Amino acid sequence: MAWHEAYEDPASSLNTRLRLVQGYVADAVAAAPPGELRLLSLCAGQGHDVTGALAGHPRRDDVHAVLVEANPHNAALARDRLRDAGLPHAEVREADAGWVSNYADALPARVLLLCGIFGNVSNEDIRHTAQAAPALCTAGATVIWTRNRRPPDLTPQIRDWFASSGFDEIAFECPDNETMTGVGVGRLREPNALPLPAGPLFTFRTA
Repeated sequence: MAWHEAYEDPASSLNTRLRLVQGYVADAVAAAPPGELRLLSLCAGQGHDVTGALAGHPRRDDVHAVLVEANPHNAALARDRLRDAGLPHAEVREADAGWVSNYADALPARVLLLCGIFGNVSNEDIRHTAQAAPALCTAGATVIWTRNRRPPDLTPQIRDWFASSGFDEIAFECPDNETMTGVGVGRLREPNALPLPAGPLFTFRTA
């Protein structure tokens, strides 16, 4: 997992993406109604997105966070990060984030992170995940997603998929770096009656 070291390098594109995501997570938590709120991070890696956003956040005690990560090494490091950040209501689940049954009890989410996923799954899986996202969220929820913009750039289509699924776009960041990072942020307009998906949201490609 040496590539994760780039998160610590201020000059790296991963660090740029990380800081953008952390900022939007912090903003979403600050803007949520008073009281307990649920945060769900799928394919959470080593937990950088959540811990960096919430350590020292004035509302961190309100956040009940579930981070889902299949890799045992990353999951263990994410647990260490959560502990070091002093987040009292956060847990890491070592599980396949593609299956909603692994975190259905943590729904609906007020903040949903879909970061580091869309560059590793099929286009059809991305579409399916965007269309299913409202079923994972409460009304007014914030979804944060990432995807590179390398040709053929799929981010315009992804933005359309989220918009047609009921999310108003809050921001789309496209910093000029070697990985052509794209970070999208949307807010769910209204409650939905979609059932939770019975099958997988996505399946990671294998090398």
